[in-house]
Amino acid sequence: MFADPTVPGAGLSAAAISSLFILWSACSFLFEIPAGILADRIPRRLLVVTGPVCSGAGFALWTWWPSYGSFAAGFVLWAVGTALRSGALQALLYDTLAARGQAMQYAALAGRVRAMGATGVLVGTATAIPLTAWGGYPAAGAASVIACLFCAAASAMLPEDAPPRRVGNREDAAHRDRDGGTRPDSDAAGWRGVVAEAFAHLRGDRLLRRVVVLAIALTWVSALDEYLPLLADTMWSGTAWWGSAATGVSMLMVVVAVGDIAGGHAASRTDVTDLRPRRLVPWLLAGAAALGLGAISGHPAGIILVAFAFGVFSWSLVMADAIMQRRLPSGARATITSVVGVGEEMVAIGAFGAWAVGSTWLAPTTSFAVAAVPYAVMALVLMVSSSGATTARASGR
Repeated sequence: MFADPTVPGAGLSAAAISSLFILWSACSFLFEIPAGILADRIPRRLLVVTGPVCSGAGFALWTWWPSYGSFAAGFVLWAVGTALRSGALQALLYDTLAARGQAMQYAALAGRVRAMGATGVLVGTATAIPLTAWGGYPAAGAASVIACLFCAAASAMLPEDAPPRRVGNREDAAHRDRDGGTRPDSDAAGWRGVVAEAFAHLRGDRLLRRVVVLAIALTWVSALDEYLPLLADTMWSGTAWWGSAATGVSMLMVVVAVGDIAGGHAASRTDVTDLRPRRLVPWLLAGAAALGLGAISGHPAGIILVAFAFGVFSWSLVMADAIMQRRLPSGARATITSVVGVGEEMVAIGAFGAWAVGSTWLAPTTSFAVAAVPYAVMALVLMVSSSGATTARASGR
């Protein structure tokens, strides 16, 4: 739509569109951590509701008042909306479950959320085809705004049994008097206190630091997702299978989407009683091998292995998040989760840059095979670090 010259106010050049993407990325960096700190100071449900409203407002600008300025404002609003939900949603879910004595159910709930989100993307993408054919860009834009409002309404119905407490108010004083001291999660006074508490826990908890780095590194697959159509096109074009390239790419993309959804459902059924990073090792190795072999095969059937790999990585992301949330203090939960969000952006930019450089002499099939290597490295690092920690504990005894 941005590039379409038939849309009044659009018809942007490639350079202008790139500038919008740069603005979007910059705003995502700027807003992520402040939004996380805010989520540790005020009720998180308010932010989870406000986020999609901001995104929907941006889509409304694009749909009914298209221009470069509207596109830029829309990206800023989209970045704000994403930042408000990032960290706040995980903190809201975990702390509410913990308040009900059901913290062990977080991984199952997070797995279902991820699976339903992937299903929503799949359904939305499929629906956009007939919707755009029927009503053009305005129909797709209106549907996007309605979807955001529906998301906000659904978010408003979420329970929040453990909203953040502000230090210094009567409720917090009552907690101190009843417990005979200051609660760890109530020590942070103001914005500086939230930040200080977050980084104090990161400095003092070695396992937490490892899991945070792991959660960031695992998002490599999110960047790879952007290039899946190129891999699917190469696989389909190298065969004499029935159907056009567009049809073939769509079919192969659906297979990968099903793998991603299956990974979320698997996470919802995983026993997390003794969940530790080392449990991810064999699965990460299997996922790396499947991604490498499936991609390098260059055959449409290889997409099944790629789908398996994406399912494994989806499951691993939920598991890493569950391990991390279990070790986070409630008073800094959203802030540290937002730090992970910033790290994810950095990983994505690194992945995009690596692809841009490698694509000059590597085919998409080879590039995806190479992209499997970081997951194998992650698995080996986890194996070594877990062995070292076990040895250290044994020596201590």
